Amino acid sequence: MPSQTPHQFVAVLDFGAQYGQLIARRVRDLHVYSQIVPCDIDAAELKAMGPAAIILSGGPASVYADDAPDVDSGVFELGVPVLGFCYGQQIMAARLGGAVGHTEKGEYGPATLVRDGASMLLSDTPAEQTVWMSHRDAVSRVPEGFRVTAHTETCAVAAMECPRRRLFATQFHPEVRHTAWGNKMLETFLFHICGLEPTWTMDNLVEELVGGIREQVGIGRVILALSGGVDSSVVAALVHRAVGEQLTCVFVNHGMLRKGEPELVEQVFRRQFDVPLVHVHAEERYVRLLCGVTDPEEKRRRIGSEFWKVFFEEAQKLDGVEFLAQGTIYPDIIESGARKTGGKASTIKSHHNLIPFPPGVHFDLIEPLDHLFKDEVRALGVALGLPEAMVYRQPFPGPGLAIRIIGEVTPEKLAILKDADAIVREELDAYNARLFDQTGERNSEHSCWQYFAVLPDIRSVGVMGDERTYARPVIVRAVESSDAMTADWAKLPYEVLGGISSRIVAEVAGVNRVVYDVTPKPPATIEWE
Repeated sequence: MPSQTPHQFVAVLDFGAQYGQLIARRVRDLHVYSQIVPCDIDAAELKAMGPAAIILSGGPASVYADDAPDVDSGVFELGVPVLGFCYGQQIMAARLGGAVGHTEKGEYGPATLVRDGASMLLSDTPAEQTVWMSHRDAVSRVPEGFRVTAHTETCAVAAMECPRRRLFATQFHPEVRHTAWGNKMLETFLFHICGLEPTWTMDNLVEELVGGIREQVGIGRVILALSGGVDSSVVAALVHRAVGEQLTCVFVNHGMLRKGEPELVEQVFRRQFDVPLVHVHAEERYVRLLCGVTDPEEKRRRIGSEFWKVFFEEAQKLDGVEFLAQGTIYPDIIESGARKTGGKASTIKSHHNLIPFPPGVHFDLIEPLDHLFKDEVRALGVALGLPEAMVYRQPFPGPGLAIRIIGEVTPEKLAILKDADAIVREELDAYNARLFDQTGERNSEHSCWQYFAVLPDIRSVGVMGDERTYARPVIVRAVESSDAMTADWAKLPYEVLGGISSRIVAEVAGVNRVVYDVTPKPPATIEWE
């Protein structure tokens, strides 16, 4: 987000829930801005942020555990509506004088919710409906002033509310798709109870972000490391709209991009957007750098270190640059455990966008996407006029094809993999397009989320024509997923797999065999290295 928080926003207090980010996204899907903050934030600090509403997430702990996440009771006295889910309901009850008990029987998965009398939160939903439960503890006595508004066979207090104080809570999870009327409950809370307006749109967001960048940059100059990926491409288009030729993009071509991608970067940014672009051809430099290297982590380390070395060599050739723009997005910050987003979850990974400034070199950072989720970044790219081929680009590792080549990276292997990977993408792009024509959904049940080729460090015997061959196999990897946390192998039709195999063997010199990876994640990862 820009430096200022929007006039109306929803604060999501995160108690370590697996669905914490999902709550924020569901609110944003309804065109209301939301932001994740730590559950133990001081009530006065939260008040100063000016939320129009507060949602308490679920969490894995018991409210009575010694290290249980807690909440400042003053949060319930701020005068803004509060909605709690699961642990959020339990902590609301515990802090306001109710009681939470440990039930003999847990409740996990779908459950039938039965409404008990009048309810503001559930008013536009059926008297009986399916909801998603995940709990063992449950509220056993509601606080003074609350009334029970729903139950299930196992849970006597499946929902409760105190309309006078505008406090509402459910034991179930309205934010997940398995709760049939969950979206309607969120709509009721946001628009009828809180009186918010659905004004957080991409058009308004572009205007806000452009204004924030102009205010930050002034007459200064900006540099950006452009990779051709979704995040850096959207930042480039956004910053260029804000400050025009004050932006210079440096595209470090390490030679390990997919076939046709360097040309796409040139086409879009130099010709379509007329962005000042420095294209650094570092292909030979990287070939020498990776000579003899087989360990995947060493590949990553060398490629990443060399990237910033090349980038800063180019940056120091430019005069008057004060700012470095980069494509940090909200999950980067949340997963790095950064305090600015809040959350009680432990650090999952180090921040992959940390900048290793060389001695004596420093730029102020511009991170306009740092409060956007990936799907919002893509929508923003469309609003800025970027082509769909770039906006809906598949996830692609920073080290590029180097970690889809098992073993040493050589020019010969790169050439083989680029050609094979291009065929995989062409065939599965066409397959997904046919599904889109049939269903009208970009991600239908059987569409592929990510697909690519891998080149293992082995050769195999084959027969081509009347001659024996000893050439390389290619592995095809295609998965169905929504978030990369888990994935299943794509159940592609045999004719699609056969077409891919026939084309690769016929068109890619040095390949005589194609195999298909049918391992889900877990136990495998999506990538091979």
